[in-house]
Amino acid sequence: MRGINQMLQQAQQLQKKMEDIQNQMDSVEIDGASGGGMVKVTVTAKGDLRRIKIDPTLADPKEIEMLEDLIVAAFHDVKQKADAYSASEMAKVTGGMALPGGMKFPF
Repeated sequence: MRGINQMLQQAQQLQKKMEDIQNQMDSVEIDGASGGGMVKVTVTAKGDLRRIKIDPTLADPKEIEMLEDLIVAAFHDVKQKADAYSASEMAKVTGGMALPGGMKFPF
């Protein structure tokens, strides 16, 4: 019985740490860019979009399609960074133990 109680305590501690990290992910901001920094995107570590900054020289109506493409590219850049950050933080909690198939952090 003692072993089971110890496992349950460890599971509860792990759950608490995961909850703490999930809460932290809302406040951590990560920046991504495209077009040599002409378009910048900021998201939370959970991937929620916070800000888009666009160099004023890109506001030419003739360049709208390029601007749209740069925004998409900047978002992809920052999403990869946010995913890497989340995976790194999760690895700290799980000691590098992989999550079961189909599970992803943040939940």
